[in-house]
Amino acid sequence: MSQFYPLKVSSIERTTRDAVVVAFEVPNDLTEKFLFRPGQYLNVRTQVNGEELRRSYSICAAPHDNLLRVAVKRVADGAFSSWANAHLEVGSTLDVMPPDGSFTVDFDPENQRGYAAFAVGSGITPILSLVKTALDTEPNSTFTLFYANRASSSIMFREEIEDLKNRYMNRFSVVYIMSRELQDIDLFNGRLDAEKVDQLLSVWLPPEKIDYAFVCGPHDMTEQVVSTLKAKGLTKDQIKYELFGAPKGPRTTASGAAPRQAPGAEDCQLTIIQDGFTRDITIKKNHLSLVDAAMEQGIELPYSCKGGVCSTCRCKVVEGEVDMDANFALEDYEVNMGFVLSCQSFPVTDKVVIDFDQET
Repeated sequence: MSQFYPLKVSSIERTTRDAVVVAFEVPNDLTEKFLFRPGQYLNVRTQVNGEELRRSYSICAAPHDNLLRVAVKRVADGAFSSWANAHLEVGSTLDVMPPDGSFTVDFDPENQRGYAAFAVGSGITPILSLVKTALDTEPNSTFTLFYANRASSSIMFREEIEDLKNRYMNRFSVVYIMSRELQDIDLFNGRLDAEKVDQLLSVWLPPEKIDYAFVCGPHDMTEQVVSTLKAKGLTKDQIKYELFGAPKGPRTTASGAAPRQAPGAEDCQLTIIQDGFTRDITIKKNHLSLVDAAMEQGIELPYSCKGGVCSTCRCKVVEGEVDMDANFALEDYEVNMGFVLSCQSFPVTDKVVIDFDQET
Protein backbone atom coordinates (compact mmCIF):
# COMPACT_ATOMS: atom_id res chain seq x y z
CA MET A 1 0.00 0.00 0.00
CA SER A 2 1.20 3.51 -0.74
CA GLN A 3 2.32 5.72 2.10
CA PHE A 4 3.02 9.43 2.41
CA TYR A 5 6.54 10.80 2.05
CA PRO A 6 7.63 14.34 2.98
CA LEU A 7 8.65 16.24 -0.17
CA LYS A 8 10.04 19.75 -0.25
CA VAL A 9 8.46 22.32 -2.58
CA SER A 10 11.20 23.35 -5.02
CA SER A 11 9.31 25.99 -7.02
CA ILE A 12 5.93 27.73 -7.27
CA GLU A 13 4.81 29.46 -10.45
CA ARG A 14 1.52 31.22 -11.11
CA THR A 15 -0.06 30.01 -14.36
CA THR A 16 -3.27 32.09 -14.04
CA ARG A 17 -4.65 34.53 -11.49
CA ASP A 18 -6.16 31.67 -9.47
CA ALA A 19 -3.83 28.74 -10.15
CA VAL A 20 -0.27 27.87 -9.15
CA VAL A 21 2.10 25.18 -10.40
CA VAL A 22 3.91 23.44 -7.55
CA ALA A 23 7.08 21.43 -8.19
CA PHE A 24 8.58 18.96 -5.72
CA GLU A 25 12.15 17.99 -4.94
CA VAL A 26 12.39 14.19 -4.90
CA PRO A 27 15.31 12.75 -2.90
CA ASN A 28 17.51 10.23 -4.72
CA ASP A 29 16.35 7.36 -2.51
CA LEU A 30 12.72 8.03 -3.53
CA THR A 31 13.29 8.48 -7.27
CA GLU A 32 11.93 5.06 -8.23
CA LYS A 33 8.88 5.41 -6.00
CA PHE A 34 7.90 8.64 -7.72
CA LEU A 35 8.30 7.50 -11.32
CA PHE A 36 4.99 8.10 -13.05
CA ARG A 37 3.01 7.43 -16.20
CA PRO A 38 1.44 10.32 -18.10
CA GLY A 39 -2.03 11.13 -16.78
CA GLN A 40 -1.41 9.97 -13.21
CA TYR A 41 -1.94 12.01 -10.03
CA LEU A 42 -0.48 12.62 -6.59
CA ASN A 43 -2.24 12.54 -3.23
CA VAL A 44 -1.08 15.46 -1.12
CA ARG A 45 -1.56 16.00 2.60
CA THR A 46 -0.94 18.92 4.93
CA GLN A 47 -2.16 20.53 8.13
CA VAL A 48 -3.92 23.90 7.95
CA ASN A 49 -5.07 25.54 11.18
CA GLY A 50 -4.94 22.21 12.96
CA GLU A 51 -7.03 20.42 10.32
CA GLU A 52 -5.67 17.64 8.13
CA LEU A 53 -6.36 18.26 4.46
CA ARG A 54 -5.93 15.70 1.67
CA ARG A 55 -6.34 16.34 -2.01
CA SER A 56 -5.52 14.63 -5.30
CA TYR A 57 -3.77 16.67 -8.00
CA SER A 58 -2.81 15.50 -11.47
CA ILE A 59 0.82 15.58 -12.53
CA CYS A 60 1.24 18.24 -15.21
CA ALA A 61 4.63 17.15 -16.54
CA ALA A 62 5.69 14.34 -18.85
CA PRO A 63 7.96 11.56 -17.59
CA HIS A 64 10.75 12.72 -19.91
CA ASP A 65 10.67 16.18 -18.28
CA ASN A 66 12.37 14.71 -15.20
CA LEU A 67 10.12 16.96 -13.15
CA LEU A 68 7.40 16.25 -10.59
CA ARG A 69 4.82 19.03 -10.47
CA VAL A 70 1.10 19.59 -10.00
CA ALA A 71 -1.21 22.53 -10.59
CA VAL A 72 -3.54 23.77 -7.87
CA LYS A 73 -6.46 25.91 -9.01
CA ARG A 74 -8.36 27.83 -6.38
CA VAL A 75 -11.96 26.64 -6.09
CA ALA A 76 -14.84 28.16 -4.15
CA ASP A 77 -14.72 27.06 -0.50
CA GLY A 78 -11.64 24.97 -1.29
CA ALA A 79 -9.61 24.86 1.90
CA PHE A 80 -6.48 23.30 0.39
CA SER A 81 -6.53 25.17 -2.91
CA SER A 82 -7.10 28.55 -1.23
CA TRP A 83 -4.28 27.91 1.23
CA ALA A 84 -1.89 26.73 -1.49
CA ASN A 85 -2.58 29.75 -3.70
CA ALA A 86 -2.15 32.23 -0.86
CA HIS A 87 0.30 30.75 1.64
CA LEU A 88 2.33 27.84 0.25
CA GLU A 89 6.00 28.77 -0.09
CA VAL A 90 9.13 27.40 -1.71
CA GLY A 91 10.93 25.28 0.88
CA SER A 92 7.70 24.14 2.53
CA THR A 93 7.22 20.40 3.00
CA LEU A 94 4.08 18.51 2.00
CA ASP A 95 3.25 14.85 2.53
CA VAL A 96 2.92 13.18 -0.87
CA MET A 97 1.97 9.65 -1.91
CA PRO A 98 3.66 8.03 -4.94
CA PRO A 99 1.85 8.48 -8.28
CA ASP A 100 -1.40 6.62 -8.89
CA GLY A 101 -4.19 6.46 -11.45
CA SER A 102 -5.10 4.76 -14.73
CA PHE A 103 -5.98 7.77 -16.91
CA THR A 104 -3.41 6.80 -19.54
CA VAL A 105 -2.54 4.48 -22.40
CA ASP A 106 0.66 2.75 -23.46
CA PHE A 107 2.76 4.94 -25.75
CA ASP A 108 5.19 3.38 -28.21
CA PRO A 109 7.41 4.86 -30.95
CA GLU A 110 5.92 2.37 -33.44
CA ASN A 111 2.36 3.62 -32.90
CA GLN A 112 0.62 5.66 -35.55
CA ARG A 113 -2.46 6.99 -33.80
CA GLY A 114 -4.83 9.89 -33.77
CA TYR A 115 -5.45 11.23 -30.26
CA ALA A 116 -8.08 13.74 -29.17
CA ALA A 117 -8.54 15.38 -25.79
CA PHE A 118 -11.42 17.36 -24.33
CA ALA A 119 -10.56 19.42 -21.24
CA VAL A 120 -12.31 22.09 -19.20
CA GLY A 121 -10.38 24.45 -16.90
CA SER A 122 -7.98 22.61 -14.64
CA GLY A 123 -8.85 19.41 -16.47
CA ILE A 124 -5.90 20.33 -18.68
CA THR A 125 -3.40 19.16 -16.05
CA PRO A 126 -3.33 15.40 -16.80
CA ILE A 127 -4.05 16.10 -20.47
CA LEU A 128 -0.88 18.19 -20.76
CA SER A 129 1.19 15.24 -19.57
CA LEU A 130 -0.49 12.97 -22.14
CA VAL A 131 -0.04 15.47 -24.98
CA LYS A 132 3.66 15.99 -24.27
CA THR A 133 4.31 12.25 -23.97
CA ALA A 134 2.46 11.35 -27.17
CA LEU A 135 4.23 14.01 -29.23
CA ASP A 136 7.66 13.16 -27.84
CA THR A 137 7.31 9.36 -27.95
CA GLU A 138 5.28 8.71 -31.11
CA PRO A 139 6.62 10.65 -34.14
CA ASN A 140 3.88 9.25 -36.40
CA SER A 141 0.93 10.14 -34.15
CA THR A 142 -1.22 13.28 -34.08
CA PHE A 143 -3.00 15.02 -31.23
CA THR A 144 -5.96 17.41 -31.26
CA LEU A 145 -6.80 19.29 -28.07
CA PHE A 146 -10.18 20.92 -27.42
CA TYR A 147 -9.70 23.13 -24.37
CA ALA A 148 -12.64 25.03 -22.86
CA ASN A 149 -12.45 27.99 -20.50
CA ARG A 150 -14.48 31.03 -19.56
CA ALA A 151 -11.97 33.45 -21.11
CA SER A 152 -8.41 33.55 -22.42
CA SER A 153 -7.18 34.87 -19.06
CA SER A 154 -8.17 31.60 -17.40
CA ILE A 155 -6.27 29.32 -19.81
CA MET A 156 -3.74 27.35 -17.78
CA PHE A 157 -0.35 26.55 -19.35
CA ARG A 158 -1.13 28.69 -22.41
CA GLU A 159 2.50 29.50 -23.20
CA GLU A 160 3.48 25.86 -22.85
CA ILE A 161 0.61 24.73 -25.08
CA GLU A 162 1.47 27.32 -27.72
CA ASP A 163 5.11 26.26 -27.61
CA LEU A 164 4.08 22.65 -28.25
CA LYS A 165 1.86 23.77 -31.12
CA ASN A 166 4.76 25.66 -32.73
CA ARG A 167 7.18 22.80 -32.19
CA TYR A 168 4.83 20.13 -33.58
CA MET A 169 2.94 22.18 -36.14
CA ASN A 170 2.02 19.21 -38.33
CA ARG A 171 0.99 16.89 -35.51
CA PHE A 172 -0.57 19.01 -32.77
CA SER A 173 -3.58 21.29 -33.08
CA VAL A 174 -5.43 23.22 -30.39
CA VAL A 175 -8.97 24.56 -30.34
CA TYR A 176 -9.78 27.01 -27.56
CA ILE A 177 -13.45 27.22 -26.64
CA MET A 178 -14.63 30.24 -24.62
CA SER A 179 -17.94 30.58 -22.80
CA ARG A 180 -17.59 34.25 -21.78
CA GLU A 181 -15.29 35.71 -24.41
CA LEU A 182 -16.40 36.14 -27.99
CA GLN A 183 -14.20 34.59 -30.70
CA ASP A 184 -14.32 35.13 -34.45
CA ILE A 185 -15.35 31.55 -35.24
CA ASP A 186 -18.78 30.92 -33.74
CA LEU A 187 -18.09 27.21 -33.39
CA PHE A 188 -15.48 28.05 -30.75
CA ASN A 189 -17.91 30.02 -28.56
CA GLY A 190 -20.04 28.54 -25.78
CA ARG A 191 -19.74 25.59 -23.45
CA LEU A 192 -18.16 22.23 -24.16
CA ASP A 193 -21.36 20.20 -24.02
CA ALA A 194 -22.91 17.40 -26.09
CA GLU A 195 -24.07 19.76 -28.83
CA LYS A 196 -20.66 21.42 -29.10
CA VAL A 197 -18.82 18.11 -29.27
CA ASP A 198 -21.22 16.87 -31.93
CA GLN A 199 -20.46 19.99 -33.99
CA LEU A 200 -16.71 19.69 -33.51
CA LEU A 201 -16.72 16.06 -34.61
CA SER A 202 -18.85 16.92 -37.63
CA VAL A 203 -16.85 19.95 -38.78
CA TRP A 204 -13.38 19.89 -37.24
CA LEU A 205 -12.25 16.34 -36.43
CA PRO A 206 -14.00 13.29 -37.94
CA PRO A 207 -14.49 10.64 -35.23
CA GLU A 208 -13.04 7.92 -37.46
CA LYS A 209 -9.67 9.68 -37.15
CA ILE A 210 -9.69 9.25 -33.36
CA ASP A 211 -8.00 6.13 -32.00
CA TYR A 212 -8.12 7.30 -28.38
CA ALA A 213 -9.99 10.16 -26.73
CA PHE A 214 -9.17 11.63 -23.32
CA VAL A 215 -11.80 13.59 -21.39
CA CYS A 216 -11.20 15.50 -18.17
CA GLY A 217 -13.34 18.04 -16.36
CA PRO A 218 -16.47 18.39 -14.23
CA HIS A 219 -18.90 15.48 -14.04
CA ASP A 220 -21.68 16.93 -16.22
CA MET A 221 -19.28 17.94 -18.98
CA THR A 222 -17.45 14.63 -18.88
CA GLU A 223 -20.68 12.65 -19.03
CA GLN A 224 -21.93 14.60 -22.05
CA VAL A 225 -18.64 14.37 -23.95
CA VAL A 226 -18.27 10.64 -23.32
CA SER A 227 -21.87 9.95 -24.38
CA THR A 228 -21.42 11.94 -27.59
CA LEU A 229 -18.16 10.16 -28.43
CA LYS A 230 -19.89 6.81 -28.00
CA ALA A 231 -22.81 7.97 -30.16
CA LYS A 232 -20.28 8.92 -32.83
CA GLY A 233 -18.91 5.38 -32.91
CA LEU A 234 -16.04 5.30 -30.43
CA THR A 235 -15.95 2.24 -28.21
CA LYS A 236 -15.64 2.26 -24.45
CA ASP A 237 -12.03 1.07 -24.71
CA GLN A 238 -11.17 4.06 -26.91
CA ILE A 239 -12.39 6.60 -24.35
CA LYS A 240 -10.44 7.46 -21.21
CA TYR A 241 -11.97 9.91 -18.78
CA GLU A 242 -11.23 11.42 -15.40
CA LEU A 243 -13.51 13.52 -13.23
CA PHE A 244 -12.51 16.65 -11.38
CA GLY A 245 -15.05 16.62 -8.57
CA ALA A 246 -17.96 14.24 -8.09
CA PRO A 247 -21.64 15.10 -8.54
CA LYS A 248 -23.43 16.04 -5.37
CA GLY A 249 -26.42 14.03 -4.30
CA PRO A 250 -27.87 11.70 -1.68
CA ARG A 251 -26.24 8.41 -0.90
CA THR A 252 -27.32 5.54 -3.16
CA THR A 253 -25.95 2.07 -3.77
CA ALA A 254 -24.00 1.19 -6.90
CA SER A 255 -27.20 -0.15 -8.45
CA GLY A 256 -29.15 2.99 -7.57
CA ALA A 257 -31.34 1.18 -5.02
CA ALA A 258 -31.73 2.07 -1.36
CA PRO A 259 -29.04 0.61 0.92
CA ARG A 260 -29.81 -2.96 1.95
CA GLN A 261 -30.34 -3.89 5.56
CA ALA A 262 -28.79 -7.32 5.88
CA PRO A 263 -30.64 -9.92 7.95
CA GLY A 264 -29.20 -11.20 11.19
CA ALA A 265 -26.87 -9.40 13.56
CA GLU A 266 -26.30 -5.68 13.14
CA ASP A 267 -22.58 -6.03 13.70
CA CYS A 268 -20.04 -6.92 11.03
CA GLN A 269 -16.68 -8.55 11.72
CA LEU A 270 -14.29 -6.67 9.44
CA THR A 271 -10.87 -8.10 8.64
CA ILE A 272 -8.39 -5.68 7.09
CA ILE A 273 -5.29 -6.91 5.25
CA GLN A 274 -2.86 -4.05 4.78
CA ASP A 275 0.91 -3.96 4.29
CA GLY A 276 1.13 -7.65 5.14
CA PHE A 277 -0.66 -7.25 8.50
CA THR A 278 -4.14 -8.49 9.40
CA ARG A 279 -6.42 -6.64 11.80
CA ASP A 280 -9.92 -7.57 12.99
CA ILE A 281 -12.47 -5.05 14.20
CA THR A 282 -16.21 -5.02 14.82
CA ILE A 283 -18.24 -2.35 13.01
CA LYS A 284 -21.89 -1.64 12.29
CA LYS A 285 -23.48 -2.82 9.07
CA ASN A 286 -24.61 -0.22 6.59
CA HIS A 287 -23.67 2.62 8.90
CA LEU A 288 -20.28 4.10 8.04
CA SER A 289 -18.06 3.52 5.04
CA LEU A 290 -15.18 1.10 5.53
CA VAL A 291 -12.73 4.02 5.64
CA ASP A 292 -14.73 5.96 8.23
CA ALA A 293 -15.58 2.90 10.31
CA ALA A 294 -11.91 1.93 10.52
CA MET A 295 -10.88 5.50 11.29
CA GLU A 296 -13.40 5.61 14.12
CA GLN A 297 -11.42 2.76 15.72
CA GLY A 298 -8.03 4.36 15.16
CA ILE A 299 -7.09 2.53 11.95
CA GLU A 300 -6.12 4.71 9.03
CA LEU A 301 -6.89 3.26 5.62
CA PRO A 302 -5.63 4.97 2.44
CA TYR A 303 -7.98 7.64 1.11
CA SER A 304 -7.98 11.07 -0.45
CA CYS A 305 -11.10 12.46 -2.14
CA LYS A 306 -13.79 10.51 -0.25
CA GLY A 307 -16.00 11.06 -3.28
CA GLY A 308 -15.42 7.95 -5.34
CA VAL A 309 -13.37 9.91 -7.88
CA CYS A 310 -9.77 8.92 -7.19
CA SER A 311 -8.79 5.31 -6.53
CA THR A 312 -6.55 5.82 -3.51
CA CYS A 313 -8.85 3.73 -1.29
CA ARG A 314 -9.10 0.81 -3.74
CA CYS A 315 -9.15 -2.63 -2.10
CA LYS A 316 -10.40 -6.12 -2.87
CA VAL A 317 -13.31 -7.77 -1.09
CA VAL A 318 -12.15 -11.36 -0.63
CA GLU A 319 -15.01 -12.44 1.63
CA GLY A 320 -18.45 -11.07 2.36
CA GLU A 321 -20.37 -8.33 0.59
CA VAL A 322 -20.48 -4.55 0.59
CA ASP A 323 -22.65 -1.90 -1.04
CA MET A 324 -20.58 0.55 -3.06
CA ASP A 325 -22.19 3.93 -3.54
CA ALA A 326 -20.47 6.15 -6.11
CA ASN A 327 -17.79 4.76 -8.41
CA PHE A 328 -16.10 7.12 -10.84
CA ALA A 329 -12.66 5.51 -10.69
CA LEU A 330 -12.81 1.73 -11.13
CA GLU A 331 -13.18 0.01 -14.48
CA ASP A 332 -15.89 -2.63 -14.93
CA TYR A 333 -13.33 -5.43 -14.98
CA GLU A 334 -11.96 -4.30 -11.61
CA VAL A 335 -15.42 -4.32 -10.04
CA ASN A 336 -16.05 -7.77 -11.53
CA MET A 337 -12.85 -8.98 -9.86
CA GLY A 338 -14.10 -7.80 -6.49
CA PHE A 339 -12.36 -4.43 -6.17
CA VAL A 340 -14.21 -1.60 -4.46
CA LEU A 341 -13.61 1.94 -3.28
CA SER A 342 -13.51 1.61 0.49
CA CYS A 343 -14.54 5.23 1.04
CA GLN A 344 -17.80 4.43 -0.77
CA SER A 345 -18.38 0.88 0.50
CA PHE A 346 -20.67 -0.16 3.34
CA PRO A 347 -20.66 -3.70 4.84
CA VAL A 348 -23.93 -5.63 4.55
CA THR A 349 -22.92 -9.15 5.66
CA ASP A 350 -21.91 -10.50 9.06
CA LYS A 351 -18.28 -10.86 7.97
CA VAL A 352 -16.24 -8.89 5.43
CA VAL A 353 -12.58 -9.33 4.54
CA ILE A 354 -10.84 -6.59 2.53
CA ASP A 355 -7.31 -6.71 1.14
CA PHE A 356 -5.35 -3.57 0.24
CA ASP A 357 -2.28 -5.54 -0.82
CA GLN A 358 -3.79 -7.31 -3.84
CA GLU A 359 -3.23 -5.59 -7.19
CA THR A 360 -5.06 -8.12 -9.39
